[in-house]
Amino acid sequence: MQQNNRNLLIVSKHKRLTRLWQFFFTGWGLVMVAVLVAASIFTKQILWTPITAINMKDMVSNQFKMTNAYFVGQDKDNNPFKIHAVSGHQTYAKPDIVYLEKPTGTITRNTSKGKVVQKLSAKKGTYNHNTKVLTLMGHVRIDSSDGDKILTEEMVIEL
Repeated sequence: MQQNNRNLLIVSKHKRLTRLWQFFFTGWGLVMVAVLVAASIFTKQILWTPITAINMKDMVSNQFKMTNAYFVGQDKDNNPFKIHAVSGHQTYAKPDIVYLEKPTGTITRNTSKGKVVQKLSAKKGTYNHNTKVLTLMGHVRIDSSDGDKILTEEMVIEL
């Protein structure tokens, strides 16, 4: 088999391109790994990713998300209460507070007139399970079994 100059040039160009290809892709691969490691260290987020289609802030802030959440307990006077929310979530910054969407519920109170059941609803709310404080916001409505009705934009209830 006889080699001519033309075959030798094509083979030598191919080897140069292969070496160049390997250099760039090996180098860029190392750079990408270094960027991923550096980004997780600097942002202090374990779930860091370079994919822009994923909203990482939303993912990190809603890791403790509940749907169809119920909170049942007794207030300081041992009267029962029940709170339901379509959804709720907690954050790392304030783990004692549960943020509620469309909360509804019943609170039973003993008054001088007897036992009164209050039905409540709102657009949003927060429940601090350490202090047992329920804050309702947005079209707050409370209907009592004794005939009282309350309509307001915000209400704080100490349970």
